[in-house]
Amino acid sequence: MKRLILALGLMAGPAMAATGPFISLRNTDFVALLGFLLFVGILLYARVPARITGMLDARATQIRAELDEARALRDEAKALLASYERRQAEVQEQSRRIVDAAKAEAEAAAVQAREDLQASIARRLAAAQDQIASAETAAVRAVREQAVTVAVAAATEILKRQMSAERTSASIDAAIAQVGARLN
Repeated sequence: MKRLILALGLMAGPAMAATGPFISLRNTDFVALLGFLLFVGILLYARVPARITGMLDARATQIRAELDEARALRDEAKALLASYERRQAEVQEQSRRIVDAAKAEAEAAAVQAREDLQASIARRLAAAQDQIASAETAAVRAVREQAVTVAVAAATEILKRQMSAERTSASIDAAIAQVGARLN
């Protein structure tokens, strides 16, 4: 038996395998073809291609689901971005309106303050003019009173110098007669 194994080993050696007809165990190409066909047969028997196809289909389904989820997330992100941009535009518009309203209020307050200041100045000016007129009237009255007092004093002095007792009596009688004539 040892000799048979040794003989078969020598016959199947590389130097001996390439000789002879193609369909022979001594031809290495035929042996390689048989080994390849046997390998493919085992793979088909074990349903390896169906398993690989199933795994590839499962992976394709998983990738498709991930892509769909990514698209959904992208769409959600776009919607969220649009919402934030819309809110930002609304906030900017609202802040612009607030600034415009504040400017309008400030201008109105400035106009009102100017009008109030002008009215206050006019009132104070009128009050000052009234005080000046009153002071002028009081000064004129004081001057008149002083002039009357001075005139009376001067007339008294003049009359004292020029009048004698007789003239004084005659003058008093004439004044009484004049008053009597006016009263009637």
